[in-house]
Amino acid sequence: MSELTQLDQAHAAMQADLNDDAARMRFYERLADRELFLLLSSEPQGEDIEPELFELETEKYVLVFDREDRLAEFVGVPAPYAALPGRIIAGMLSGQGIGLGVNLGVAPSSILIPAEAMDWLAQTLSSAPDEVEAQITEILPPSAPEVLLTALAEKLGSAGGLAQYACLAGVGHADGRRGHLLAFINPAEGAERALAGAANEALTFSGIDVGELDVGFFAEADEIAQKLTAIGLRFDLPAPEAPQTLAPVAPGSDPEKPPILK
Repeated sequence: MSELTQLDQAHAAMQADLNDDAARMRFYERLADRELFLLLSSEPQGEDIEPELFELETEKYVLVFDREDRLAEFVGVPAPYAALPGRIIAGMLSGQGIGLGVNLGVAPSSILIPAEAMDWLAQTLSSAPDEVEAQITEILPPSAPEVLLTALAEKLGSAGGLAQYACLAGVGHADGRRGHLLAFINPAEGAERALAGAANEALTFSGIDVGELDVGFFAEADEIAQKLTAIGLRFDLPAPEAPQTLAPVAPGSDPEKPPILK
């Protein structure tokens, strides 16, 4: 038996207790974050791809697999495919009335996800935190639950090079509100939106309510950054990957240029 993937494990946890909202959210997070292999009906034409459509009763589905060998096992013969992040596939299917078949018949995580669920996933991934200005009057040790800390650690683990590190602390505001602040220290130029989105997804997919989670960006020399680092919980982000030789990429691998769904 082949080694279980993260998607297999998340699916098993979800199936173990269908009333566990947090487990279900973690499954969808894994689905969004993973590179998936989308079965196509023909070879890609430039940036255009045409997924193979399957009809089950009145529903339509496209098929994805979280490993190439699983796609090959399902098809049995050479077949065209596109390797895309799950979040890109969700965006492609949004509003199309098309569901997603995942690892059908070839893995423990075999599942049919209806079109309505894919619409929800795409909407959840596209939501962004609100921008507000707040005056911090107090910095406290964080009191966030372990499930959120784990979610943040996993999400920030894929944000290499976007900031030097992050720090989570409890904060009090001048208007009496209390919550948490996730501070990114020495963020890369232009990375603020991506970092805020990562924090927002970690909170959303953790499946818990911890009140307010603010996101801030500071230079390491800032006085507040030093206080946050002294009191808060630090998350080190991976160093940026070394530059690689440019080569042709699969259609849709650039999130800014998603493939056109025919």
